[in-house]
Amino acid sequence: MPYIKIEVTREGISREQKQTLIKGITDLITDVLNKDPQLTHVVIQEVDLDDWGYAGEQVSVLREKGITADKK
Repeated sequence: MPYIKIEVTREGISREQKQTLIKGITDLITDVLNKDPQLTHVVIQEVDLDDWGYAGEQVSVLREKGITADKK
């Protein structure tokens, strides 16, 4: 029974994007590890920007500085 937890910052991820992540991860676990998709659990947890840090800074501060995780 695989359990996959995805943690992301709370920045407006849509319901459709979450569904795409859940489906994609489930398919990946099924294909790579040969696990039953009916027994695969995926949890998406959104974390407030003030509660996530990177390189010694809160992500909220990094966003104020214009630093994002968006693909260039």
